[in-house]
Amino acid sequence: MEAGFSSIMFDGSHYPIDENIAKTTEMVKLTSEKGLSLEAEVGSIGGEEDGVVGAGEIADANECKAIADLGVTMLAAGIGNIHGKYPANWKGLSFEALEAISNLTGDMPLVLHGGTGIPEDMIQRAISLGVSKINVNTECQLAFAEGTRKYIEAGKDLEGKGFDPRKLLAPGFEAIKATVKEKMELFGSVNKA
Repeated sequence: MEAGFSSIMFDGSHYPIDENIAKTTEMVKLTSEKGLSLEAEVGSIGGEEDGVVGAGEIADANECKAIADLGVTMLAAGIGNIHGKYPANWKGLSFEALEAISNLTGDMPLVLHGGTGIPEDMIQRAISLGVSKINVNTECQLAFAEGTRKYIEAGKDLEGKGFDPRKLLAPGFEAIKATVKEKMELFGSVNKA
């Protein structure tokens, strides 16, 4: 918070709900004193992140409401989504759960973590049910890796000063930009602040 960021993401989803509420309450107090926005999380998001493994659990709508009512700015909830790549046997998002959460939390902006690999029709439906922020970091990382790999496999790092990090990493950065532009169009966020 002291580093100048305007938004904080607090993930208390791995705590029992009472502890998540207590810790989120502390974060609401701290962030509101500094005029920062706060995203909180309920229900473990599947995948492996920060050493915490989940199975794509479905958050309890009443627990989501309890966290939303604390005064957070945004709410991320587990609705069958996972971080990282989706396995072939993934069952998809639970729109029933998302609708219940949306109904109980009202106008609270909802966040979908693990947006990489979710089919476009599911993304569109999630947006229609109140999701206003979708995280696609894995997709950007994969695009970067592929762009950089192609540059190296083509031997361009061995041509002239192709080994210069500014040249070596440029294809990866361009791949991320292309991915972000594509996602902005899909999410309906082009020309919006």
